[in-house]
Amino acid sequence: MLAIIGLIIGIIIGAVFNINIPDKFSPYMSVAIFACLDSVFGAIKASLAKQFRVDIFISGFFGNAVLAAALAYLGDKLGVPIYLAAVIVFGGRIFDNFATIRRVLIEKAKSHQ
Repeated sequence: MLAIIGLIIGIIIGAVFNINIPDKFSPYMSVAIFACLDSVFGAIKASLAKQFRVDIFISGFFGNAVLAAALAYLGDKLGVPIYLAAVIVFGGRIFDNFATIRRVLIEKAKSHQ
């Protein structure tokens, strides 16, 4: 539940404040956002499975974001768009976690009928 509240607060802050990010930082931000969303959806999935642990969530949230940003920086210096690989991997994991969350919620809804 903490992950959902944090996600909602982040969306509200992003919608209310007019934050401009320079174009040169857009690969870093895209990778960081995907890494953080991957951690949030993973936390929601773990919470539904009653396996959520705060220490794992916090370390994954910041660890994934830093690693993804470092890979994007390295790719930027090498002239290779490595950030695209991270976006694809995190995107796939987000959709996978979302599919699991959806299935669990549907099964729970059916069991209450």
